[in-house]
Amino acid sequence: MTKIESFFIFCSGASHSLLKRCNIETSKYIGIGASIFFTGILACISSGYALFTIFDSLFYASLFGIIWGLMIFNLDRYIILSMRKSDAWYKELLQATPRILFALLIALIISKPIEIKIFEKEINNELTLLKLEFIEEQEQRILSRYAPRLDSIRFTIQRLKNEISIKENHRNELVSIAQKEADGTGGSGKVNAGPIYKIKQNDATKAQFELDKLKAANIVSIDKLQVELESLQVEKTEDFAQLSQPDVYGISFQLTALSRLGDKYNTIRIADWFIVLLFIALELAPVFTKLISSRGPYDNLLQVHEHHFDNYRKEKIAISNITLEKTLANA
Repeated sequence: MTKIESFFIFCSGASHSLLKRCNIETSKYIGIGASIFFTGILACISSGYALFTIFDSLFYASLFGIIWGLMIFNLDRYIILSMRKSDAWYKELLQATPRILFALLIALIISKPIEIKIFEKEINNELTLLKLEFIEEQEQRILSRYAPRLDSIRFTIQRLKNEISIKENHRNELVSIAQKEADGTGGSGKVNAGPIYKIKQNDATKAQFELDKLKAANIVSIDKLQVELESLQVEKTEDFAQLSQPDVYGISFQLTALSRLGDKYNTIRIADWFIVLLFIALELAPVFTKLISSRGPYDNLLQVHEHHFDNYRKEKIAISNITLEKTLANA
C-alpha cells in the first residue's frame, strides 16, 4: 500500500488494521477518503477567496482559508467515520439524515465564493450599476430635502413678479386710454385735454403711484428671497460635493449582485443552480458512497470489534459491581 493510499484511508476514517484483514474493501475507502480530502481542498480555496475579498491580505486569507478547509475536512471525516452499516436500509438513511443536512449546509457555504469568482466580470458590472443606484438615492434624498423650500421660494418670487406685471399692464392700459382721449382717437372722440382727459389722466397717475409703491415693496421681498434662494443653492451644491462614494465591493454586495443577476438573466440563475448542485454532489459523495455501498467484510469486522469492546465494558462493569457488593457486605 502506497503512502497516498494510506493517507486517503486515513481521510476516510477507516482502520488500517481492520482493512489489512479485508483488502477487498481498500479501494472503496480510498475513494471515500479522496472525496473527503478534495472537498476540504475546495473548502480551503473557497473560503480563502472569500476572506481575501474581506481582508485584502493574501497572508490572512491563506491562513484562515487553511483553517477553514481543515475544519470542513475534519467534519466530513467525522460524518463518514460515525456512520455504521445496518441490515435495514431505513435505519441507515435515518442515521444519515442529519449528516446529509449538515453536508448540504457545508456545500452551500463553500460554493458561494467560487460562484462569485466564476461570475466575477458580470458581478463587477452589476456592482457598478449598484453603486450608481446608491449615489442616485443619496442625490434624491438631498433633492427631497431642498426641493420643497426652493420651489416655495421660486413660486413666491414669480407671484411677486406677476403682481408687478399685472399692475404695469393696468397702468399702461389707463395711460393709453388717457392718451386716446387727448388725441381724439378714443373716448369722446374730441381732440382736447378737457375734464374727461383729466379724470382719465388722474386714473393713470394713481395707477402709476400704486405701481411704484407695489414695485418698491415687491422688489425688496424679491431681493431677500433671491438671497435665500442662492444660499440654499450653495448649501445644496456643497451637500452634493460631500456625497461619499459607496464601497460596494465587499462580499455581501457581491452576493447581492449575484442574486440580482439571477433575477435578470435566466442563464445565470440556471448556471448558479448547477454550480450549487455540483458542490452539493461533491459534498454528499462520501455520504452517498457509504450509503449505497453494500455491507462488506470491513463492516462485519468493525461490528465484531466494537461488540468485543462492548462486552469487555459490560464485563468490567459487572466485576466492579460484584466487588462493590462484597465490600458493602463486609462493612
